[in-house]
Amino acid sequence: MVYVAAVLLMLVNSVAWLTTFVTLPGNWILLLCTVLYAYFLPAGYFPRVSWTVVIVIAVLAVIGEIVEFLAGAAGAAKQGGSRWGVFLSLVGAFVGSLAGAILLSFIPILGTMIGALLGGALGAFGGAWLGEHNTEKTHQERMAIGQGAFIGRILGTVGKLIVGVIMLVLVTLDSFFDLKKEPIPEQLSTEAEVSYLFNWKSNVVEPSPTSAERSVVSTDM
Repeated sequence: MVYVAAVLLMLVNSVAWLTTFVTLPGNWILLLCTVLYAYFLPAGYFPRVSWTVVIVIAVLAVIGEIVEFLAGAAGAAKQGGSRWGVFLSLVGAFVGSLAGAILLSFIPILGTMIGALLGGALGAFGGAWLGEHNTEKTHQERMAIGQGAFIGRILGTVGKLIVGVIMLVLVTLDSFFDLKKEPIPEQLSTEAEVSYLFNWKSNVVEPSPTSAERSVVSTDM
């Protein structure tokens, strides 16, 4: 039964990871599902996800957010983009990723992933370019800012996805193989021993008396 639950956790976490393509907090959804699994899995079920692994993936989720933010924002800012341009690049990335995922959804899974990634990058480009529209920057400068946002968005998303894969692998391995090798509680071990001894005694067959023993009993009577 515990392995069925582990398979379900792996599937749910995989879907959560995929939502990162459309700028949703996929790594945080993965973390939430893992926390719920670790908390609500009955105490007698082993292997299970340890709280040590939960803490590790929580740290990784924070790292993923930092990577995505720095890469995405720095892409436009490095080319001289304004705060408004950086903000619109983030908005454009969100809208573009959703639009790209919908437009290429006719290609199962892969189309949605590619569409969301490219759509988000194009949206970041458009948002950054539009954000510099009323500034004194030239057309070439605005294009450079947009290109920076485009590249930054791709790098940020890829970096966050890589972190998410590490999280997914850690949780999956721990749910199937118990990476920390947590000992089974003493109470459960004692109950298992009692059950084993009871079953062993019930299966012991008393030896039947030999013919000599039966004759001795008859003589005594």
